[in-house]
Amino acid sequence: MSEAIRVEVCIVGAGPVGGTLACRLGEAGIATAVIDRAPLPPMEHPDFDGRAYAIAAGSRRVLEDAGLWERLPFPAGPILHIRVSDGRLGRPASRLHLHFDSVDAGEEPFGWMVEARSLRMAINARLADFPSVSVHAPAEASIQREDDGVRVSIADGPTIAARLVVAAEGRVSPLRNAAGIGVTHLPYGQTGIVCAIAHERPHHGTALEHFLPSGPFAQLPMAGTEGAPHLSSIVWTERTPIARRMLALDDAAFTRQIARRLGEHLGGVRLLGRRWRYPLAAMLVHRYYDTRLAVVGDAAHGIHPIAGQGLNLGFRDVGALAELVIDAASAGEDVGAPALLRRYQARRRPDNMLMFAATDALDRLFSTDFLPLRLARDLGIAVVNRTPPLKRLFMRQAMGALTAGW
Repeated sequence: MSEAIRVEVCIVGAGPVGGTLACRLGEAGIATAVIDRAPLPPMEHPDFDGRAYAIAAGSRRVLEDAGLWERLPFPAGPILHIRVSDGRLGRPASRLHLHFDSVDAGEEPFGWMVEARSLRMAINARLADFPSVSVHAPAEASIQREDDGVRVSIADGPTIAARLVVAAEGRVSPLRNAAGIGVTHLPYGQTGIVCAIAHERPHHGTALEHFLPSGPFAQLPMAGTEGAPHLSSIVWTERTPIARRMLALDDAAFTRQIARRLGEHLGGVRLLGRRWRYPLAAMLVHRYYDTRLAVVGDAAHGIHPIAGQGLNLGFRDVGALAELVIDAASAGEDVGAPALLRRYQARRRPDNMLMFAATDALDRLFSTDFLPLRLARDLGIAVVNRTPPLKRLFMRQAMGALTAGW
């Protein structure tokens, strides 16, 4: 039997969170193995497919530390303004609204829109740069965790000995479930519809969040392409029965429904790429670690997309865990020690719980047509818009500044 490959960290799941963590550890020279059931190159989807991520300023710093930001093959679109409005379908938006301008918050944009394929291509290219990182994909593995280490047996492949294994496989995490880590689930009865549109008029870097009784409708500004100089991502939340009807429409009828919710400020619109659907439910783990195991990203938490912070929370997990692991490895300490894992949980649990509760409350407040609540939220929007300290607080949160220090 050949001797096991020895690494400090084994990451299971090479998606945006697991892949970024591997790159960050690779930048620091930490011996790391990455395992994924799917082959990496097909994840890239070289043709534009309509999906994009809203990357907050704090998350951009994580991507920069991982050497990924400068490797993005397609430009990121800055979010310079955010407009929040309330209304009902088929009627003009309320005159009471919120408008955030990044100039008021400092020199940085609130965030950037990054194509999903762009980040995937950057991760794949960067992973190949590190002699300290080995990638095993597609691969199936069995994992044994003991007090003194982790043994990973790859089917028809090598055996890996690690000090720490990281569960980054997504919401249905076999590693998390095998560890007996409890999860609280909160279904919403809503479906997220994601697509991209080209439009006649420029968006000027403005993101729109329009609250409707069935759920929020967001238009997020993207960098243009050669065939579509004015381009935006659409994140549209609907009650699931309505979403099914919308998704069954042909492209022309579906585009008309987008225009009906978007309004006329961007001119005529046309659909680009395909449509994506996501059943919406929040979830939160009861613990972030077990013996020699850390849980990150969607394996640890899932929130309503109303604030566009889901992936950003995963990147904050990456920043916190990477910092602890790099510091421990530099000091010659055990990167899978219980004390380190407790510190990771202490850093990430409060932030994730706060965002879980805040997004749930926002959805319940805005996804209703109950008149007293509509009047109260419109008044709240107006108060925040006219109160500079409150506006600055919301702007700092939008930029990821409050929690960027892990």
